Amino acid sequence: MTSFDIEDNGIEISVENDQPRANKINKIKKNASSKKSKVAERNTCEELVDNKNVSGEGNAPGVGKVYVKTWGCAHNNSDSEYMAGLVSEYGYTLTDERSDADLWLLNSCTVKSPAEMHFRNFIDEGLKNKKSIVVSGCVAQSDPNSPYLKGISIVGVHQIDRVVEVVEETLKGHSVQLLGTKKENGKKKGGARLDLPKIRKNPLVEILAINTGCLNRCTYCKTKHARGDLGSYHPEELVERARVCFMDQGCKELWITSEDTGAYGLDIGSSLPELMWKLIDVTPVDCMIRLGMTNPPYMRRYLEDIAKLLNHKNVYSFLHIPVQSGSDGVLTDMKREYCSEDFCEIVDFLQERVPGLTIATDFICGFPTETDEDFRESLDLLEKYKFPTVFINQFFPRPGTPAAFMRQIPGHQIKKRTAAMSSLFKSYQPYKGREGRVYDILVTDVSFDKKHYIGHNKCYEQILIPMRPDLMGKWVKVKVIATSKFSMHAQIIEERISIWRSLMEKMYQLTSVNNNSMQFMCVLKTASYFCSISIPIFLMYRKGVLKL
Repeated sequence: MTSFDIEDNGIEISVENDQPRANKINKIKKNASSKKSKVAERNTCEELVDNKNVSGEGNAPGVGKVYVKTWGCAHNNSDSEYMAGLVSEYGYTLTDERSDADLWLLNSCTVKSPAEMHFRNFIDEGLKNKKSIVVSGCVAQSDPNSPYLKGISIVGVHQIDRVVEVVEETLKGHSVQLLGTKKENGKKKGGARLDLPKIRKNPLVEILAINTGCLNRCTYCKTKHARGDLGSYHPEELVERARVCFMDQGCKELWITSEDTGAYGLDIGSSLPELMWKLIDVTPVDCMIRLGMTNPPYMRRYLEDIAKLLNHKNVYSFLHIPVQSGSDGVLTDMKREYCSEDFCEIVDFLQERVPGLTIATDFICGFPTETDEDFRESLDLLEKYKFPTVFINQFFPRPGTPAAFMRQIPGHQIKKRTAAMSSLFKSYQPYKGREGRVYDILVTDVSFDKKHYIGHNKCYEQILIPMRPDLMGKWVKVKVIATSKFSMHAQIIEERISIWRSLMEKMYQLTSVNNNSMQFMCVLKTASYFCSISIPIFLMYRKGVLKL
């Protein structure tokens, strides 16, 4: 394999240079016979000698099968969807069978050691089977010089829009590393353009990363080494992306994600509440927004606004706030910038003002300075709130982090604490006694066992219903018939009422607010098709005579 590692982490990618990249792909395909490597065009490497063919077709652009594997968070999954969209648009065939692929695109996560080990094992397997490999994600970005990545091509977390370049060169037998940070006027950007092609794992769900990086300095966190400091997208970019996903691409849910959504906009003079209200303005009445993980320090700034947002009919009453520990001493050593009382104030405030609010949280068991008493405080916190969703994490020292240099707790003791917290979590049933309750749910997914459809109510509680293809992407009224630890099972009561209500509200909005008769007629025709309604019924609804 010819190897020339372009480590462009010191290069500033300007807006002017970044904008034409999507057009370069089409230009290369049209001029394949005289094509030069984009990497070579950067004048940072020597002339290449190709020594590898793809499926017997030489180096024809876009020829070959690509397997994509992702570890980690929603942000990582969104990055993979963008990269899959780019390589597919260029002509490559995506495959779920890695044995059939010519190239493996592996998107890594650096949060936990087991995830990195699994990622590393995949690399070893690929090399053993003579597969071309491109890696991306936080492991590759934070530790590009790791011995097991030697000679492996890397797409940095800020360079996902250039994945086609790296795939092309890798399939020709070359090794390329693109690790730079995108900047605008010397300031870090949120990342690659948002209008890139995308192949979603779930066609109904758009995962929208609103910023990259964070403002924290947590002593256990390796992700900071990869994603860096905060870089937010401008609100208008995000709003346009949301509008396109809802109106043109058929998405029903918008998942707002990042390393810390609460920090959004602090680098560009904006804020999370400001962005959320703008996103709501372009959200159709039958679609929902789910707000992703936010750390306590920033949430405290916006509690009143967040409560109002979570009560909005198009926003799930759900929030992920990781506490990590119930001990103030441990939180201080973690440099989390809040205390246990701060976290409790946030939870109490929101639970009081948002009916049925679902809060998810995280705990780390076995942080180096955690004593038995500290761990007891974490258990007490979980016992107090009995959160329905808890991510219980065994502490692993991540290389290069301050916590890795602290005196470590014996492994068997960490495992014992992790098991104790898991046992406490399993001891309560958050949905017990819900039998007979009726909910409107938005159906968007299929259960892991492929036997049920998954829907969520306003509080983003998971409800399983019988599989019927006509229900996917629709609102359904259901009645709970059984409950389990993580979900409820329900029977279908009504399939039309939620659709009916959405169409009526949309018509009222278009006629009374926008005064757009053309849009009104389009919606009216749709309503007639689905619900067999008529203009007199709509007029009755508008006058308040008809109650839905």
